[in-house]
Amino acid sequence: MTNRGNHERSRCAPRALVWNDVGMNDKSSKGALDEPVLLSGGNPQIAKGDGDAPVQAYIEAMPGWKQDVGRRLDSLIVLTVPDVRKAVRWNSPFYGAEDQGWFLNFHCLTKYVKVAFFNGTSLSPIPPVESKNEGTRYFHIYEDDQLDDELLANWISQASELPGWDGFGR
Repeated sequence: MTNRGNHERSRCAPRALVWNDVGMNDKSSKGALDEPVLLSGGNPQIAKGDGDAPVQAYIEAMPGWKQDVGRRLDSLIVLTVPDVRKAVRWNSPFYGAEDQGWFLNFHCLTKYVKVAFFNGTSLSPIPPVESKNEGTRYFHIYEDDQLDDELLANWISQASELPGWDGFGR
């Protein structure tokens, strides 16, 4: 945690009210508590929610070059699956197809963005990185990677047509 001088953290205060003299209603302090928290690996901590707004909040909070990757992935997903459903859970954006479940999510790690295809073993070609979860495959995007939009769109299209993961509802 960043050292903020002599401010004391209240043991009883909700997470958003941790600094007792920030002045929650003072517009001059705006930004002091509005900045998203970056978790280990630089993954943004974003409240769970359904729809485009929480996904866009996640993408805007992605650090550095990862934000461009997030924007590019989101745009490619929307272009490929125009009626895509979106949500944020467990500090990651999820994408799904109506009545099919969730087919993809992504997550920031220290050196790359991890894209998870929940039914990835059914895709052709199969995404390169194995998972402990049966059926799931990953694709890692590093800072200097040249993305193959055609391959990603192909995977996204295929994944959106398969039965997806229904871990938190549709």
